[in-house]
Amino acid sequence: MKLKKLQASFGGLQNETLVLEDGLNILQAPNEGGKSTWSAFLRAMLYGIRNDRSKQGYIAEKIRYQPWSGAAMEGVLELTWQGKNITLRRGPKRNSPFGNFEAVYTGTGEPVPGLTGENCGEVLTGVPREVFERSAFLGQGRAAIDSSPALEARVAALVSSGDEDVSFSQVERCLKDWRNRRQHNHTGLIPKLEGELTALDEVLSRQAKAHRLAQEAQRERDRLQAEYKRLEGERDAYLSRAQAERRRRYDAALAAQREAQEQVDRLEAELNRHGAPPSRETLAQAQEALSKFNGLNSSRQLAQRQAEEAAREAQAVRQAAGDGAFSGMEPEEAVQQARLDAEEARQDPKPAYWALGALAAGVLLLLLPLVLTDWPALVWPCRIAGGVCVLGAWAALLLSLRRQRAARERTAQLLAQYGAETPDDILSLAEAYRQSAQSIRQARRRQEDAEAALAGLAEEQEAHRARLLELVHTFAPAASNVFGASAAISRTLGLLEKRAHARVQLEGANQLVDNLPRPLEGLEPITGAEPRFSPEETAARLDAAQDELQRLGQALATAQGERNSLGDPDQLNRRREELVEELSRRREEYAALSAALEGLDEARAELQARFSPALNRRAGELLGALTGGRYAQVTLTRQFEALAQEAGALTPRQALSLSQGTADQLYLAVRLAVCELALPQGSAVPLVLDDALANFDDERCALALKVLGELSTQRQVLLFTCHSREAALWAAAAKGKAE
Repeated sequence: MKLKKLQASFGGLQNETLVLEDGLNILQAPNEGGKSTWSAFLRAMLYGIRNDRSKQGYIAEKIRYQPWSGAAMEGVLELTWQGKNITLRRGPKRNSPFGNFEAVYTGTGEPVPGLTGENCGEVLTGVPREVFERSAFLGQGRAAIDSSPALEARVAALVSSGDEDVSFSQVERCLKDWRNRRQHNHTGLIPKLEGELTALDEVLSRQAKAHRLAQEAQRERDRLQAEYKRLEGERDAYLSRAQAERRRRYDAALAAQREAQEQVDRLEAELNRHGAPPSRETLAQAQEALSKFNGLNSSRQLAQRQAEEAAREAQAVRQAAGDGAFSGMEPEEAVQQARLDAEEARQDPKPAYWALGALAAGVLLLLLPLVLTDWPALVWPCRIAGGVCVLGAWAALLLSLRRQRAARERTAQLLAQYGAETPDDILSLAEAYRQSAQSIRQARRRQEDAEAALAGLAEEQEAHRARLLELVHTFAPAASNVFGASAAISRTLGLLEKRAHARVQLEGANQLVDNLPRPLEGLEPITGAEPRFSPEETAARLDAAQDELQRLGQALATAQGERNSLGDPDQLNRRREELVEELSRRREEYAALSAALEGLDEARAELQARFSPALNRRAGELLGALTGGRYAQVTLTRQFEALAQEAGALTPRQALSLSQGTADQLYLAVRLAVCELALPQGSAVPLVLDDALANFDDERCALALKVLGELSTQRQVLLFTCHSREAALWAAAAKGKAE
């Protein structure tokens, strides 16, 4: 598609005409000269005027672009599409600006089939408004790109089946609404079912408790009846079990003695495998050398972290110095501005208290005729004077309240501008901004000191490593590095420690065998229950069992009566089964929706992984051309945040850490890459740039014009600018090629 001529009665454009050529069109006009208006007019001719409303900080398009002359909003656009010349006309229709639409073949007046006011832009460009605005249309101050459902759908279509009907965000929002209807605080279906089930479970729990108490009472009575016989068996088994325990302990002591002796012998053999073990003095010297080396290693790591931390701190201070409400100001200028705004924020007009007195006087004058019944001549004068006082006081009160409201709104506006809570916070922000310059210098000095300390520690650590290996080779000649020396020291010390510990265990095992009484021979063990009590305590427990049986009989009768008073258990259980079944179904639906959301997120991540390499590769190529090769790699995140990596650097940088000109180069490269990849390949949609090179210096501007010139061989490019340098640089470049 190629644009040929635009005629507009649109905003500040009064029946003006703009004629375009193929390739790169550099359209120069001063500020307030209609550049942004022409851009908005082109978008409105393709996609129509948005049907939105004005709000704070935003003016609706139908109001913003109403012709200044008071005439009707209308326009004509002549273009070439699919080899045919087409004329588009839009004008007013009742109360709808640009509501009347006409698309005809130029010269014949025959209507173009299929083109309507609603689908015109999408049919001609191949993409909806949201995709066009985020790819081929770079409005003033809108170089950065963000996501939208339409752009998501277009991206998904490029890497999948080509279906652009539904975006990820739309499907995600729908699934979340369905899931919230099933469980959302106390209003979802699941919480309601859970509440009813909880109440029913409470009744069933009371029934189950009464039934359980009855069963427990019955079981306890049966248990007590068998308790006496069990206690007799325990008494007979007591002596036999005690003798068996004595034998078990003695046999365990003998086994521990044998195991301790075997451990001592094994460690002795291990220590003497390569000759006599090193002396304690030699091991102490080796440990001391190793500790010094490790201490230096820790100090070196600490110095490394300090150097890295100092570098990060310096970078953070430099980044922080360019942000905030005072960005671009000198420190003293920022402080002076903050003082003025803080003083204005503190202003608070006093209410008109005198008006309250006048209001009270007027009320008294209105009530006075009720008392002066003997002077009828004073009635009407009092009423007139009272009414005048009341009305005047009321008007004064309203005026005072209006002044107070205006002062508070201005105060809130100033605090919001600085992100402050009180006027004093504005002064604090200015003071912090003034101190940031000094912080940058201090951070740089700390970074240099940390790097010098790191180099010194590395040299000292190498010297200690050589001394450590020389010492360890006296008892471990195979050790070739610090790790091997440490292992040899640890192994020898560990074996010595284990041998000492094993000898202590052997000595203890010998003493235990000598002190334990030997078990008697010839006694047969008696099988039975493990004794729980002494013989004296068993007799006392038999007497207490009779009293407990009487108490259990009374508890059994009480539990049965409470169970019968709570209702039919079968009906309650049937209702509970219904609730459990419905709750299970709703939870399965909730789980299925949650799984669908997880799968949707995984699919989005996969599509992003498939689309991002091509987009990042093309954006990197364009950024390299725009920066003269200084930056050659671009990474676009899932949230469409762009990061640039300098040639030879290890990590990419965020746009906030770049200069304004470099950041605009980065986003221009991303925009051009999205334009190439997201727009249809069969019909080259024109590229519209409104002051996109405003923050470029002459060198950057020349590189950008070269890139745009190359792109203009594939698609028409409209570059609106308020400077004359673009045209001069383009002419110079063309002259250089000709020569």
